[in-house]
Amino acid sequence: MKSTSTTDTKLPTDLTGHEFIEIYGARAHNLKNIDVNIPRNQLIVITGISGSGKSSLAFDTIYAEGQRRYMESFSAYARSFMGNLERPDVDKINGLSPVISIEQKTTSRNPRSTVGTLTEVYDFLRLLFARAGIAYSYLTGKAMIQQSEDQIIDHLLGNYEGKKLFLLAPVVKGRKGHYRELFIQVRKMGFTRVRVDGVVLEMQPKMQVDRYKTHDIEIVIDRVVVDSEDRFRIAQSVKTALKHGEGVMMVRDEENEIHHFSKYLMDPETGLSYNEPAPNQFSFNSPYGACQTCKGLGQIEEITRNLVIPDDTLSISRGGIAPLGNYRDIWIFKKIEALLKKYEYSISTPIKDLPVDVQNTLLYGDKITVAVSSKKYPGTEWNTKFEGIIAFLEKQKEEGTEKTRRWISDFMEVKVCPECNGARLKKESLHFKIGDKNIAELAQLDIQKLAKWFENLEENLNDKQNRIAQEVLKEIRKRVGFLLDVGLDYLTLDRPLRTLSGGEAQRIRLATQIGTQLVGVLYIMDEPSIGLHQRDNVKLIGALRNLRDIGNTVIVVEHDKDMMLASDFILDIGPGAGRHGGQVVASGTPEQFLAENGTTAKYLKNEKRIEVPKKRREGSGKILKLTGASGHNLKNVDLNLPLGKMICVTGVSGSGKSTLIHETLFPILNQAFYRSRTSPLAYDKIKGLNHLDKVIEVDQSPIGRTPRSNPATYTGVFSEIRSLFTDLPEAKIRGYKPGRFSFNVKGGRCETCEGAGMKLIEMDFLPNVHVPCETCKGKRYNRETLEVRFKGKSISDVLDMTVEQAVDFFQSQPRILRKIQTLKDVGLDYISLGQHATTLSGGEAQRVKLATELSKKDTGQTFYILDEPTTGLHFQDIQHLLDVLNRLVDKGNTVLIIEHNMDVIKVADHIIDIGPEGGDKGGKLVAFGTPEEVTTCAESYTAEFLKAELGVVSPK
Repeated sequence: MKSTSTTDTKLPTDLTGHEFIEIYGARAHNLKNIDVNIPRNQLIVITGISGSGKSSLAFDTIYAEGQRRYMESFSAYARSFMGNLERPDVDKINGLSPVISIEQKTTSRNPRSTVGTLTEVYDFLRLLFARAGIAYSYLTGKAMIQQSEDQIIDHLLGNYEGKKLFLLAPVVKGRKGHYRELFIQVRKMGFTRVRVDGVVLEMQPKMQVDRYKTHDIEIVIDRVVVDSEDRFRIAQSVKTALKHGEGVMMVRDEENEIHHFSKYLMDPETGLSYNEPAPNQFSFNSPYGACQTCKGLGQIEEITRNLVIPDDTLSISRGGIAPLGNYRDIWIFKKIEALLKKYEYSISTPIKDLPVDVQNTLLYGDKITVAVSSKKYPGTEWNTKFEGIIAFLEKQKEEGTEKTRRWISDFMEVKVCPECNGARLKKESLHFKIGDKNIAELAQLDIQKLAKWFENLEENLNDKQNRIAQEVLKEIRKRVGFLLDVGLDYLTLDRPLRTLSGGEAQRIRLATQIGTQLVGVLYIMDEPSIGLHQRDNVKLIGALRNLRDIGNTVIVVEHDKDMMLASDFILDIGPGAGRHGGQVVASGTPEQFLAENGTTAKYLKNEKRIEVPKKRREGSGKILKLTGASGHNLKNVDLNLPLGKMICVTGVSGSGKSTLIHETLFPILNQAFYRSRTSPLAYDKIKGLNHLDKVIEVDQSPIGRTPRSNPATYTGVFSEIRSLFTDLPEAKIRGYKPGRFSFNVKGGRCETCEGAGMKLIEMDFLPNVHVPCETCKGKRYNRETLEVRFKGKSISDVLDMTVEQAVDFFQSQPRILRKIQTLKDVGLDYISLGQHATTLSGGEAQRVKLATELSKKDTGQTFYILDEPTTGLHFQDIQHLLDVLNRLVDKGNTVLIIEHNMDVIKVADHIIDIGPEGGDKGGKLVAFGTPEEVTTCAESYTAEFLKAELGVVSPK
């Protein structure tokens, strides 16, 4: 039986001649052979409970077919390098435009990718500074000048009339060497004098200078008394001087004073010159612009004394030097022993009792020679220099294996680069300014301040700069405006992409796409409202409508109530998850949709709702108190966390929630319980740690970056399943061990795909694509391994089971059942045990982690930190998640949730609202207390929306 969706609304036919995207017989994953008509050039929301088949329709059917058709447009020769994409399981799709997918999980992990580089705002800034920036000397701070040959000649004739001048061409500046070959070359060119270190010398045969001293050498091009009648001679000499000085020349006057001239930018006082500015000079990804010390990263890794000697009360023999550990009979300990003997100490002396100079010698080395007794030749000694522990580690880091480098990274600390102070660029690049700011200072402004700075910029530019900058400023303002439109006003251009949430990264891509102004495109997005406060939803909806209004079709997979009601067309996939879903439950305009009686419609009409608890928990009465948190934009926040409660941290995007919880509180707890080396941001003190015994953070980072990672391996249940298969009679007869059932080691796996079940096809100018292995057909194992069966199922069949099926299948295996049951409890009964980690959304990955933690035994004194766990969850699934979290809290644990979803906020026992705005206008504790107490706060944006949820009053 087929499920069909359409709409009665008559739509204008667009350029393709189609009113609808017509999909016939879609069967990808759990879709039940559905036919769907989606109106073109409208904003469409696909909704439904988690696992119902929304992404299967949007991404695995519509987007996959669009990508395949694009690939088909290439020549046969080009396709031979890329392989063929498999056609999605669908009969036919009509009216399909070129498709662009904007997903959550494609955030770059490259530290060089920033908000500025992705949106191209930084690229236009580089162009602006290269063409309209004013250069200043980093020695004197004065504006640099640039002169043509004619200007230099006119200057000499106008200012030195009748004076005797030496015209000089600098060839060596502040370098060591004897320069014998240079002097020979200068003589061959016909010059008779050179100026060496300020002294003019006649050229001599075999002339050279002291090779170990630093020298300045100039060729004396001409000695001339300035006379306007000698203009031709002076012009020729200036031209020759600039040629040999590579655009730079010097003039020595009668008072022996030196004057500098350059065709390039130059400081007339010191002679410092810069190359002609180009856009790559302002790029931290180019060797021409990147700081040489940190290579454009803005930070360096340094081996620090505190990590090498964590406890100076220990002696060296007892492991006082952490990288070396306890005493062993090896060469480096022998050298240390010999060194300490020289100072009349031993390796049994506590490090704190060694004089500071001896400690420094141990760490940084010394040129003195130490005699080490030879073990091989008793009575003889080896004379050797001790290079120091830190130098030894640095050497191992450069020359050692990957394993050695990972080991040494434990003793390294990330610090801001001392050369560029985190600006990433060379000092020359940082001394080009527009107005009063260099490019790095602009990149450090939040988007709102940046937009304001560009508002009246023309008033601060001269006519030439205005002419040059006109078009560039237009592009910059347009792109900055799009970032403001999608609610990202609190971000800075230098913010690395890897620090952004999935929703933020997706909204940046959305802003970039709006900037391209493409028409006739089909955009597919995956929950762009993630991480966005209710207040900012209006901006996002406006941006999506803007994309639609210029002539595009926008499909959004979304659970947000405001987004659904603001759309042109809603498509509800369901009714259940996994095999119970895959059908069209309801479709139509929001008005038509609300007239239906589906689960989603009932929640939208408030016929079904997540109920507010009649009574809030009292908690344990104990408090975790953090005082003086001042990292990033936090304004000296004092935080009181009542333990034994469900706590919700709220606030508009960029207000400082992540800074307070992820970068301050969690590292403090992690250091206290697990001796983590991650340093928290600035704070004064913390009290109440004795009331807790462990901390668990569950974030949205992927559970793995390759198809080898899956929920079964991450939760640890796969080890139990492999043990079960190993204990089967058939496996014992064949002598199979647990490794035989692992797809990560040789033996039982398919060697064609090395157990991945997929093969990677590298696309040169498209994202890489994984296709099923042609040998094992995606089963991961070889034929012999698949012959071992439990209840008629092979190990591959078990990996293909959904969590729901696995719960029934393993009813008689309590150790396996306990871990699988928790996956079901958090609403993941529709995913398969072996589902590739790369196909899980951020919210699904977070719930896999949550299930892993829930399957462990809790102590009743555990502090859980969750970051937007409702990501990807339907209203009905949020209720299941809350049931699980409530069970944790009821056992005495504390659950802290960073959340924007009002359904979670209204059921919390305690709310902490950070704000009131994002960026510099945020970072304050706006409100705290029960939801009812928070609604009385006039400053809080959260309070306004919370009133509506609690039935107090509708938001403004």
